Amino acid sequence: MKKSIGRQVFELKAREYLTPHYIRITLSGDVSVFKNTTIGDNNKIFIPPKGVNEVNFQALDKQSADKGKVDSSLAPSVRTYTHKGIDLEKNELIVDFVNHGVNGPASAWAVEANIGDKLGVAMRTEPKELYPNAAWYLLVGDTTAIPVLSAILESLPATAKGICVIEVPTKDDEQILSTQAAITFKWLYNNEPEKGSKLADIVKEMTLPSESKFGYVACEFSSVREIRNYLRKECDWTASELHAYSYWKAGVAEDKSVAERQAEKKSI
Repeated sequence: MKKSIGRQVFELKAREYLTPHYIRITLSGDVSVFKNTTIGDNNKIFIPPKGVNEVNFQALDKQSADKGKVDSSLAPSVRTYTHKGIDLEKNELIVDFVNHGVNGPASAWAVEANIGDKLGVAMRTEPKELYPNAAWYLLVGDTTAIPVLSAILESLPATAKGICVIEVPTKDDEQILSTQAAITFKWLYNNEPEKGSKLADIVKEMTLPSESKFGYVACEFSSVREIRNYLRKECDWTASELHAYSYWKAGVAEDKSVAERQAEKKSI
């Protein structure tokens, strides 16, 4: 069944630095279309070009551009993010950004945008299951995965157990993640994740259960591939016991690496 996608334009309402490398953006606008959206689901954000404060969705439509209806130079940059929260009463949408400075369009917008600046958001409007029921959970991610991992942690029942491993740039970037479950947290510090990560090594050192388990892995391409291969091929985890997806690939912009990342996910 085709999923239903809502698309809205929001304005920047507030910016908060949760840690030196983590920015919480509060957006203001009509969030009613997302009232049934699962917290932690992915969304697409649409960042207007420099000097433009309108989100021109139509400029992304090649057919419209070919007909001369819109100026393709007004097309926004598109990036994938995970929303952290929705407040239906305040008409607010919360999205957390990793602070990469001004090197990429999304991080640059999060750092430099003025209150009232516009950002487009497209997101599933129906609920989505983030994870199945299990007795034990393996949660692994880098800074980009904190929103979805925190959503999973907050919704886990008190009867659940597991391990959560998160890689962040520095100790100052640790966050307090709430959960009722009996989760053991392990934080790794890596200020240059594009040069390599120890996440796969940590997973390989773990004693993993044989039954009623589920893993959620979200980080850089090579780490995801190594962890997935280890769990599926060496530990015999089934496809239903593991969700592993790379949010980014070192040295390659998101929009340039998406096809390769999706192909790798389907390879096992």
